[in-house]
Amino acid sequence: MPPGFDTVLVPIHRAGWPFIAAFLAAAGVLGLIWPPLGWVGCIATAWCVYFFRDPERVTPTRQGLVIAPADGRIASIGLAIPPADLDLDAAPMIRISIFLNIFDVHVNRLPVDGKVIARIHHRGTFVNASLDKASEQNERLGLVIQMPDERKIGLVQIAGLVARRIVCTAREGDSAQTGQRYGMIRFGSRVDTWLPEGTSVQVVVGQRTMGGETVVADFTAREGRREGARR
Repeated sequence: MPPGFDTVLVPIHRAGWPFIAAFLAAAGVLGLIWPPLGWVGCIATAWCVYFFRDPERVTPTRQGLVIAPADGRIASIGLAIPPADLDLDAAPMIRISIFLNIFDVHVNRLPVDGKVIARIHHRGTFVNASLDKASEQNERLGLVIQMPDERKIGLVQIAGLVARRIVCTAREGDSAQTGQRYGMIRFGSRVDTWLPEGTSVQVVVGQRTMGGETVVADFTAREGRREGARR
């Protein structure tokens, strides 16, 4: 492949090919019914290809870093009681919520090295994933990862108004590697990362993240909470 093409021809996640084929078939049928509808179907197919893109990422690997599990926008940062089904400490933990819209890359990545010690699926509702109550009420799939230093973090994929399907390939007992792909949510969603209180958060509300690349927290830093402004 010529130099530079790998940044243009982005790979497609394998979970997307059945959807792309269905969109393409629908576009063909619509085109037979009325050609302008066929063009609408082609545009929808192009969006479907774009949605399921799976770009390569360069993951920072220094010990102590927590990397964004998803592309999107930081919707909220704060202390909260983690969902009971994660079986983490009952004390408040730092929750970093990333909201993904339908144009973001939806492939999710593991934020730290360690071992998956729990995988919990919780049936729920499908309210707007950008709302705080989505953490407790919505359909979700949570992982608990134990790091080499015995610290535990929570990682929760949350379905939203449009997203109705959570895909998670990580299983209890699996080794976790920072930046490793582990699932996706179709189509629009939220991912919460639960960290021990006192962890230095390296992002601010409203900031855009790149899954597998953006540093969202640092266990080794002693920096106070960051602030940001739209410019």
